[in-house]
Amino acid sequence: MILYQGQLLENSEQERLIHSIERDLYQPVSSGVLLPTEIVINACDQLAGKIVKGDFGDILKPYLGLFPLTSAQFADMVGLFTKESLEYKCRIELCDEEMTLHGKVMRKRYPLGVLLHIAAGNVDVLPAYSVIEGLLAGNINILKLPMGDSGLSVRLLYELVRIEPLLKDYLYVFDVPSTETETLKKLAALCNGVVVWGGDEAVRAAKNMVDIDTKIIAWGHKLSFAYAESDASDQQLAELAQSICDTNQLLCSSCQGIFVDTDSQEDVLHFAKRFFEIFKQINQKSYPIDYGMKAKNAINLYNEKLEQHSTGTRILQADGISVLVCSDSSLQLSYLYRSVWIKPLAYDRLHTLKIWKNHLQTAAILTTDREKWQKIGSILARIGVVRITSGGNMSRTLCGEAHDGTYALREYSRIVEMEII
Repeated sequence: MILYQGQLLENSEQERLIHSIERDLYQPVSSGVLLPTEIVINACDQLAGKIVKGDFGDILKPYLGLFPLTSAQFADMVGLFTKESLEYKCRIELCDEEMTLHGKVMRKRYPLGVLLHIAAGNVDVLPAYSVIEGLLAGNINILKLPMGDSGLSVRLLYELVRIEPLLKDYLYVFDVPSTETETLKKLAALCNGVVVWGGDEAVRAAKNMVDIDTKIIAWGHKLSFAYAESDASDQQLAELAQSICDTNQLLCSSCQGIFVDTDSQEDVLHFAKRFFEIFKQINQKSYPIDYGMKAKNAINLYNEKLEQHSTGTRILQADGISVLVCSDSSLQLSYLYRSVWIKPLAYDRLHTLKIWKNHLQTAAILTTDREKWQKIGSILARIGVVRITSGGNMSRTLCGEAHDGTYALREYSRIVEMEII
C-alpha cells in the first residue's frame, strides 16, 4: 500500500501519482503557513494512546511476534511518541524562539523543506519514526519504503493523518524498489534533503542519485562493540550477553564483539571461555534464534573452521551461539544472531580504532574501576564513539538522545535571518 494526501491506495496507483506529485507537493509552501510543532506532537500522543489501548493490535501483533518485548520495553518504545517525550525532544533539539541580532536582523528556524526518507528494513517501525522526526521539524515528507516492508509504517502514518487531517499534505509514502533509480532521482530532485538509513553502499547510491545542491543526511549503518578489563564482573558480562540476545546484534547499537585490554592471546582465550559460559546461560533463558539464521551461522562457522590453520581463530559454540577468539584487533561486523568475536586491544592502542572514523557508534565499557571507566570513555569519545554505556544499555533508547552524534531535528532545519526594515 501507498499513502498519498491522506489516502491509502494500491501500489498500482503509484506511477500515476509520482508523475503528478510536483503539482501537489508544494501546497503547504505556497500557503505560507508553517506546520505547528504542537499539532504533530498532539497527533503522535493520540496515536500512542490508541496503541497502548490495543486499537491497532492487528498491525502490531505480527511485528511484536518477531521481537518478544517485555511489557516494560514495549511501554518504553511507545513512550517515545507521547506528548511529554516529544516536547522534551523538541526542547533539546530545536531553537524555535525568534531572536533579534543587534536590533537589525530577525533570526528564526525554518524547516529544511521537502525530505525524501530512504528507510532501512532492519526495524519495522523505523521508517515511520524517521517521517515523524521530519514532521516535528515542519517538513513535507516523502517516504520510500524498504524492500520487504511489512506495512506497519504506512498503516501507522495513515492513522496519524486520520487523527490530524492537516498532516495529509505533509506525508507521502511510496513503495519504489531501489532498482528504479530514475524514479528515485525524480523524487530526490523535488527535495531539499535526502535522509538515508543504511550502510556505505546505500549512502553512496544516494549521493550518486542527487544533485550537488541536495543535502544528504545519513544515519548508519554503524558498528558497536564492548571494551573489557580483566576485572569485569560476571554481572557486567551477563548484562552484555542479555543485550546481545535481545537484539540478535541487528541494531547499529548492538555489540558485534569484545575487545579485551591485553596483548596476550592466552588472556583473550581465558576471557572468552569465561564469557562463553555466561553467554550460554543467558541464551538458554532467551527466545530461540530463527532456524534459518542458525543454519546460516553454522555454515559461516564451518568455513571458519576450515580456515583455522591460517587465521588461528578459536571457535567456541553451543546451542546455536558462538564466540570467535581472534588474534587481530580489527573492528568488524559479526555473523550476527548471537555470534560474537573477542579480540586483544591493549589500552595504549585504543586510539588505533580511529581508522574506522564515522563507522563508530556505541561502546560498552566493562570494568569495576570507576576511574578506569572514565579514562577509557574519554579516549573512546575522542576517537569517534558517540555513545558510551554499560553492557546492558548498549541498545536502550532514551527520549532526547542524539542520532549518531548529532540531532536529527537540527539536521532537518535551517536558520533564516531576515533584515528588519
